[in-house]
Amino acid sequence: MAESEEELKSLLMKVKEESEKVGLKLNIQKTKIMASGPITSWEIDGETVETVSDFIFLGSKITVDGDYNHEIKRRLLLGRKVMTNLDGIFKSRDIPLPTKVRLVKAMVFPAVMYGCESWTVKKAER
Repeated sequence: MAESEEELKSLLMKVKEESEKVGLKLNIQKTKIMASGPITSWEIDGETVETVSDFIFLGSKITVDGDYNHEIKRRLLLGRKVMTNLDGIFKSRDIPLPTKVRLVKAMVFPAVMYGCESWTVKKAER
């Protein structure tokens, strides 16, 4: 993170230089820039760096406006997907209810709640 374009360019160049010292190469195709204000096109060593309005960072969706509604909806969809995958188990009469509850707690809740500690929720959304 940086406060200005110049600072960001400086940080990226430091990452590139330090990576090269240990035999690593900065992959510009995988590098993305997200800015809260208008930003010009970026280039590092003649290669254009993509600017985005949102991306997945450490498993959580981050947006330019800082709105976590997209991430909350995405997490709910992931939980629904896990529930759908476990549908056969939930419909089985051979598996006791306490086991099904443990499965929900072990598989569905983590999928939905991952990263929730950092979500900013407005009063109206509670």
